[in-house]
Amino acid sequence: MSRRGTLRRVGLLVLGVNLVLAVLKGAVWWTTGSLAVQSEAVNSAADTAYSLVVVAGLYLTTRPPDFEHPHGHERIEPFVSLFVAAGIFVAGGAVLWNAGTALLSGDVAVTRGPTAAAVLVLSGTVKYGLYRYVRRVGRERNSPALIATAVDNRNDILTAGAALVGVAGASLGFPLADPLAAMVVAVGILYTGVEVVRDNVAYLVGAAPPAELRREILRRALDHPQVEGAHDVIAHYVGPEIDVSLHIEVEGDLTLQEAHDIETAVIERIRDLPEVDDVFVHVDPKEIGEWKDDDEVERLADLE
Repeated sequence: MSRRGTLRRVGLLVLGVNLVLAVLKGAVWWTTGSLAVQSEAVNSAADTAYSLVVVAGLYLTTRPPDFEHPHGHERIEPFVSLFVAAGIFVAGGAVLWNAGTALLSGDVAVTRGPTAAAVLVLSGTVKYGLYRYVRRVGRERNSPALIATAVDNRNDILTAGAALVGVAGASLGFPLADPLAAMVVAVGILYTGVEVVRDNVAYLVGAAPPAELRREILRRALDHPQVEGAHDVIAHYVGPEIDVSLHIEVEGDLTLQEAHDIETAVIERIRDLPEVDDVFVHVDPKEIGEWKDDDEVERLADLE
């Protein structure tokens, strides 16, 4: 299946799962009066709302290129991820506020009863499966929005686990276990929100990709038998994809056709990397002395 079809399918799956869980938790809360399940129902309802935005965002980012966006619309995707991060911060802040308020007031309400515990276990199990699946597809398809969604699903596992800790604590005579566990989880949730923002800001500001990928780009250029050197190798994120530009040195007595063929071969080899969107290669005759020391190229070469 194409990247567009895969991302849209996964987005709809996440939306459907969150909707079902919100309805199920709401029904259990209605019948049991459990405050822990009520908070989980609200959390799932919020997840459903942001999932609608993610589905809309994935629809926009996976549209084919057009006249106004000749490189496609993938650059919208980091903004979708930042929206997910905002939802993560809200969820973490709400959990921290509720837990702190309960501790300070001493009014600690915990979940009791097998039905409430069962829905929390079911929620955690479903979210774990969804987290693993969405993270795998997000990495395979290089989708920041899906990776951010996977992180949010991981947070939902933690919140369900915190509620279960509260149930166990109450059963053992330690009702404060619920808000204490929730505060630890809230800190973890807020930290993952920082991770999502950090990763996606890098996409938006044109940060360089990892050194391993830059080294592979350089290796593919130098592997051509007629390329004798390279300099000004620049790779940077443009949205979730990477644009590459570099100069290669070749023999100066080559014909224009031969130089063009070398350039094309180097471009195609680098563009075969799934992370790379576009490649710009400038061909320099080595005899004219345009070659210059390039510390970045030397550093990457030394890492091999």
